[in-house]
Amino acid sequence: MKLHQFLVFLFLFLSCFALSSWALPLCSDSRAPSEVNSTLSFCPYKGKTCCNTMKDTSLMKQFQAMNISDKGCASVVKSILCANCDPFSSDLFRDNSDQQSVPILCNSTSSANSTENFCSETWETCQNVSISGSLFAASLQGRAGAPSNKNASKLADLWQSKTDFCSAFGGASSNETVCFSGEPVALNDNDTTPDKPPSGICLEKIGNGSYLNMVPHPDGSNRAFFSTQPGIVFLAGIPDQDSGGVLDVDPSSPFVDMTDEIHFDTEFGMMGMAFHPKFAQNGRFFASFNCDKSKWPGCTGRCSCNSDVNCDPSKLTPDSGSQPCQYQTVIAEYTANSTSSDPSKAKNAKPTEVRRIFTMGLPFTSHHAGQILFGPDGYLYFMMGDGGGGADPYNFAQNKKSLLGKIMRLDVDNIPSASEISKMGLWGNYSIPKDNPFREDKELEPEIWAVGLRNPWRCSFDSSRPSYFMCADVGQDTFEEVDLISKGGNYGWRVYEGPELFHPESSPGGNTSVKSLNPIFPVMGYNHSEVDSSGKSASITGGYFYRSETDPCIAGRYVYADLYGNGVWAGIETPANSGNFVTNRTTFSCASDSPMKCSDSPGTSGLSLGYVFSFGEDNNKDIYLLTSNGVYRVVRPSRCNLTCSKENSTARRNPGTSSSPSSSSSSCYKHINGFHGSLVVLFVSLSLILLGCFERTQYMYDE
Repeated sequence: MKLHQFLVFLFLFLSCFALSSWALPLCSDSRAPSEVNSTLSFCPYKGKTCCNTMKDTSLMKQFQAMNISDKGCASVVKSILCANCDPFSSDLFRDNSDQQSVPILCNSTSSANSTENFCSETWETCQNVSISGSLFAASLQGRAGAPSNKNASKLADLWQSKTDFCSAFGGASSNETVCFSGEPVALNDNDTTPDKPPSGICLEKIGNGSYLNMVPHPDGSNRAFFSTQPGIVFLAGIPDQDSGGVLDVDPSSPFVDMTDEIHFDTEFGMMGMAFHPKFAQNGRFFASFNCDKSKWPGCTGRCSCNSDVNCDPSKLTPDSGSQPCQYQTVIAEYTANSTSSDPSKAKNAKPTEVRRIFTMGLPFTSHHAGQILFGPDGYLYFMMGDGGGGADPYNFAQNKKSLLGKIMRLDVDNIPSASEISKMGLWGNYSIPKDNPFREDKELEPEIWAVGLRNPWRCSFDSSRPSYFMCADVGQDTFEEVDLISKGGNYGWRVYEGPELFHPESSPGGNTSVKSLNPIFPVMGYNHSEVDSSGKSASITGGYFYRSETDPCIAGRYVYADLYGNGVWAGIETPANSGNFVTNRTTFSCASDSPMKCSDSPGTSGLSLGYVFSFGEDNNKDIYLLTSNGVYRVVRPSRCNLTCSKENSTARRNPGTSSSPSSSSSSCYKHINGFHGSLVVLFVSLSLILLGCFERTQYMYDE
């Protein structure tokens, strides 16, 4: 084996651990494709594409500068260049490096179909053709396995054989990824019939507490943190499925009690908590909560209604007897290191802030969301509502200078100095990820990841496909929605409510033109009339993609509910990897052998969940409903006498396991507890050691 062949193999192996897009329609810059009214002038893409006319023109000029005389090769190279415009370009260019200019070329040696052997076609058509500024040379700069003659213009001068060439640029499609066949990526549109909807969801009650947040312990054990809205966090042991056990939690011994700092009311309290991906090593955890600056001197931040967003707090009408920005939204950092040398063994923590990450005054008393969670990229995502006031009267959600009605993305691992924080105008102790969308949209505040949200209530990353970032957004008058969040996405509010135009009664803060928007519409949702005949009592609660093996009939479906317990829905992507979903409202019932008696709905024999505040997911990927009537867990359908033909054919976990089930994905990428960076570092370090050994061995044989 030649050295560069070994390194190419090693590079491709390591690239499996990069954050994959998993075939979701997404551009290489992590943005959602946008709609164009007509086919681009140079690249043959229309409808949703990752190129605008400016990018299309730039690609045309790049192609012309290559001076390719052979028509066949020119056609092939043009198609490869135009793959930048493909709605699946994030997956086609899944290395996601600035130096990758060639998509993954389809390379199936087991098929005679030319579209599945496009890498071979590329080699055979272009191997002896001169290409000025060749894509294939630019893609290799700085990479392992790059031939020494980078200035060569022919493929045959760059690579010794088709095998070497396709080892570097080839790949195959699978259920999770796509490759480039010379034409725009097309999914199997014939497979548009989703699996039969589940006959229902079976639940067991395992706890009486009323919680707002649940986070699995980062050490992978069968434990989880549960927090109440007043601000008390408990560390609980989770019973195995089919064990008949209940949550092992001691109400008299909380993990941490933060109630002294938190203002608790119907709309206020501890709204979110997140544990650092390296919590087992550093003991860092974070809480998102509300405070009252009239009662606590530590509750002081800038008002979100300010001159930068064309808002004067003195002109705001007091809301529910409170003054504008009297209540603040806060993210604070805490540590478990002060109570244990090993954070994984810590049974409690001190309610003393290590540092204040974020503080901002709220204009009104509602719609401030507040969930926080770490993404698979290691950054902290912060969900913020439009600030309330009824129909977002100041249009904060569309104001790019306001952080209200947004999803933010913060770096809490690299904290600037106090002078740098002041100079940059930050709201606390954090830094800005370099790839946040403000780099491309200079009007955006640097913290912003997505805009146009009303009150995002519970978001989650799919543990099997981390580019699927789902957020439920509470509606105003008619529609509750689930959005598929992408970098820089605009989700429409207050120009749209769900898929329909919204017309506010008053707009002291001005309006946003419909024509100025390129909105991303909901992928799932429901009308208020579906759950309440009056059309008023509806408020969505976002959930998770179901990835447990417990109920195979809802496997892969996104499960969400209505706050008022009026319904539970399960959405399935159809066709697979398309970003299009079909949803079905489903029934829910209580297992006859539930460890704790379920609450009955008054006047009926059915289960009453009360208010469905939130969902939770444990390290085994089982899903929980956190309700006003207690904690419920999804269990085997047969325990409720529900029909699921897949149940008996699915291998069940043995009772007693505390580790996550292995992914059913055939991809080489495996998302591990939301953090993969250390794994990449480990393999890179190992590769360097192996490379040193290989070079020494190769040197001896060459001698």
